[in-house]
Amino acid sequence: MSQWTQRGVEMAAMFMIGDGLLGLLQPRRHVALWADDALGSEKLVAPFRERPGRRRAYALVQIGVGVALAAQQRGSR
Repeated sequence: MSQWTQRGVEMAAMFMIGDGLLGLLQPRRHVALWADDALGSEKLVAPFRERPGRRRAYALVQIGVGVALAAQQRGSR
């Protein structure tokens, strides 16, 4: 895997972990931020409107996948 690919994977992992953490700790605020006039992301957050439990569950998946991606990078160097 090239260094640029590794960096891209690492950036994706960081985004997933950070977004997941915000969604876990502040699900209503985080969804509301992206719910209106957000260049198409309104459709992505629609399933989570008024469903903070669902957003928290998704956040745990995001964090887990992000950590798994980052952990995979250890063996690459």
